[in-house]
Amino acid sequence: MPPLEQFDDLLRQVDVAQRSGFTLIALGQHVLYGDVRWLQPVPTLARLAAELDPVVRVATTVLIEPLHHPVMLAEELATLDIVTGGRLDVGLGVGYRREEFEQLGVPFADRTSLLEETVAVLRAMWSEERVTFDGRHWQLSNAEPHIHPVQRPSPPIWIGASSEAGVRRAARIGDAWPIGPRLSLDRIRELLAAFDDARATSGRPAARHPIRREIVIGADRDAARARFHDMTAERYEAYAARERGSIAGGDENSEPAIVGTPDQVVDEVLRMAAELPVGPVITRVQWPGMTAADVHAYVEDLGRHVVHPIRAALGSTSA
Repeated sequence: MPPLEQFDDLLRQVDVAQRSGFTLIALGQHVLYGDVRWLQPVPTLARLAAELDPVVRVATTVLIEPLHHPVMLAEELATLDIVTGGRLDVGLGVGYRREEFEQLGVPFADRTSLLEETVAVLRAMWSEERVTFDGRHWQLSNAEPHIHPVQRPSPPIWIGASSEAGVRRAARIGDAWPIGPRLSLDRIRELLAAFDDARATSGRPAARHPIRREIVIGADRDAARARFHDMTAERYEAYAARERGSIAGGDENSEPAIVGTPDQVVDEVLRMAAELPVGPVITRVQWPGMTAADVHAYVEDLGRHVVHPIRAALGSTSA
């Protein structure tokens, strides 16, 4: 697909998503990704902001933080928060593809310490008039930030993680942990307990966590599960080849998707939201092989059969 066609389709997706009741537009990041083009999230979200209703937020889920200089990242994200009118959530992660680090000359082994130092620099750059920082990787001496975000003291910072150590780090340096789609609910409960324990130790307040779940509806659960497999098999095979391992089936709690009839899906989402401190729910709407018409129909189905019924059940304008 030519890049201009891809971006035009993205604009139309955002329009359909808003009309279908979605209230968050999130983009992740990769560099040098070969056969799959990823438009870089900060400039793309800045352009999309011009199309968004006032109730719609944007999020980076997630930026590969160690590949960025913290001063440039602080200014770009503060600018994006301004452009969106203070409706930015900042998702950051350590990354997992060695090739990205090797090609950019960043030591893969340093990615965790780079993340920790950068979060400290971001918070200082966004809240202080002068910044001095003396770290292992970054040093600033009486620096004067000239761009502060609308949200004070900073936009919410989500720290991506999948291990207990990573979740404890998210609790210590971040504002929330964006929960990935491939963790079972039992594992999520275990990691949320670790997050809460780390928050209590550091004297920080409880948090509410964005959670990604793929959502597919069908005539029954088996039909929805088959539809999910057809949509995602190609991409998950590619992930396996890019150092992320493979996705396997299993019981309902271990599946990387919420599948079933519309009523079953709505009930499962509401039950999850009642049991866990999670929200918003983030779902991926486009997979390789789906046409623009496929994506629009899928988004409209989710809006009609999932988003609006959940809003009605919660008595809320957002979900």
